[in-house]
Amino acid sequence: MNKPHPPGILDASFADRYGTHTVLNQAQPASGFNAFTGDTVLRAAIDREAPWAAGRCEALGALVGDEQVQELARLANRHTPELKTHDRFGNRIDWVDFHPSWHELMTLAWKHEVPNLAWRTQEKNGHYARAVLSYLWNQVEQGTACPTGMAYASHAGFAAEPALAIWAEKSKGTAYEFSRREVGDKPSVVVGYAMTEKQGGSDLRETQTTAHYSHSGDYYGATARWYELTGHKWFCSVPQSDGFFTLAKVAGEVSCFFLPRTLPDGSYNRLFVQRLKDKAGNRSNASSEVEYAGTLAILVGEEGRGIREILSHAHLTRLDFAIGSAGLMRQSLTLALQHTSTRSAFGTPIAERPMMTNVLADMAVEVEAATLMALRVARATDRMGASEHERLLARVATPAAKFFNCSRAPSIAYEALQCHGGNGFIEENPMARLYREAPLNSVWEGTANMMCMDVRRAMAKDSRTIDALFDEVRPLAGQDARFDALVQHTGRLVRGAVDDEFLARPMTEAVARVLQGAELLRHSTQEVVDIFLSTRSPGASGAWGAHYGTLAFTVTQASAQKVVRRAMVGA
Repeated sequence: MNKPHPPGILDASFADRYGTHTVLNQAQPASGFNAFTGDTVLRAAIDREAPWAAGRCEALGALVGDEQVQELARLANRHTPELKTHDRFGNRIDWVDFHPSWHELMTLAWKHEVPNLAWRTQEKNGHYARAVLSYLWNQVEQGTACPTGMAYASHAGFAAEPALAIWAEKSKGTAYEFSRREVGDKPSVVVGYAMTEKQGGSDLRETQTTAHYSHSGDYYGATARWYELTGHKWFCSVPQSDGFFTLAKVAGEVSCFFLPRTLPDGSYNRLFVQRLKDKAGNRSNASSEVEYAGTLAILVGEEGRGIREILSHAHLTRLDFAIGSAGLMRQSLTLALQHTSTRSAFGTPIAERPMMTNVLADMAVEVEAATLMALRVARATDRMGASEHERLLARVATPAAKFFNCSRAPSIAYEALQCHGGNGFIEENPMARLYREAPLNSVWEGTANMMCMDVRRAMAKDSRTIDALFDEVRPLAGQDARFDALVQHTGRLVRGAVDDEFLARPMTEAVARVLQGAELLRHSTQEVVDIFLSTRSPGASGAWGAHYGTLAFTVTQASAQKVVRRAMVGA
């Protein structure tokens, strides 16, 4: 039999007497800040390229530091999506239920134009401004950043196919609606992609799904070519979307299709959700396997040119992953800075301990370099149609940035978790979620090796892309011998990799580093540039180890402290 506690043992007088639950020296939560106005690098970037978007960025930046929005992110990842294959009467519905927090987050993302500002605005540098919004939204919740990124990329596919003009228009809507209503009745749409198959993975040529012509007919004032699809997709992102881009073979050739979830007569298309993936991260978002069996879809472009068609979207999704990973890195850094600056050890704030200053400064340089490189790709995207240099640069810089930022995000998340100690591994702390989330972008829309292959392929196919890369950095020649050494090192690897695939990864890393170095020279402080070039360049004079926090010799504690202060939200 359990005996009760002695009288009064848990009352206030006991607590006052023994003090065992008095909370001392705990870090303050990272809330009550604006992730745009408080970010020196981001604010300057918008001032340079898209000052007209500052108000939008400020409004969204406030959500990043809002305690209630942070709680929505926690709840959405705590209460994961549930598949509903049938209703209670036995009817097949293939639907996904989400916690209300997911829908609140999606509503905020659409309201703040995260998926579509680039397509809505007539102002200059719309893709750049939209990239900043995506950077900020990836500091809110990464699971909802998947549908925002896909909606962003999908507009390019809609605009290229006359039969999908209604979808192009709806993709610009700002009122999120979670329903199965037909596209013409909705204020906006959510769009998914279903490409990957079990046997093919990244090799889309191995697609086994087949398509057979069904009929042509009027679809919102245009002629749509409808096909019946049969097959199985191993990964379908956001299976509750209003429609999906997908691939299938027509007479043995891969073709691109768009599959509406609800058909014009209001009936539900034959899209069968087989199961939801139980993922390591990205828990708030639904990913699935789907089956096509007599599923109706509209041909996009020409038969047999599906891979070329879908790659026209890939530039935008890859840009968004490069931006998104930089945003995730920034959130990790923000959490690390907040924790270490508001918790003390050995008599001083942790951030002021010399070893921790070394770690934080090293991380801050990496995050700023990643951010500026991704934004440079966004600027090239805005100018691709008007400048051959920008088009060619974007061709190699986009996969290089996607490869590099997505590959670096896990290391930043890991080090930020280290800054928190054991508290960083607890689910109540957003750091644990970021740690699980960080590796995902690297495998989404092409793994690291796929991105390096793409950079190499572009250079081998058109040497003008190589010229564009070095034309980009040539104006900086002679400013810093360390940067000159980085350029020369990159040139050797580019020449070698064109002939030898074995060198593709070190070559792509060098391309990313030279782009980062150029952007830092143009837009950052001397302290940041010095740390970057003294550690990340083959001409570096300072030692740098295999981990963050190994700045040595040429980097002083005083300069590292300046870099840390620059990275503080509100600096």
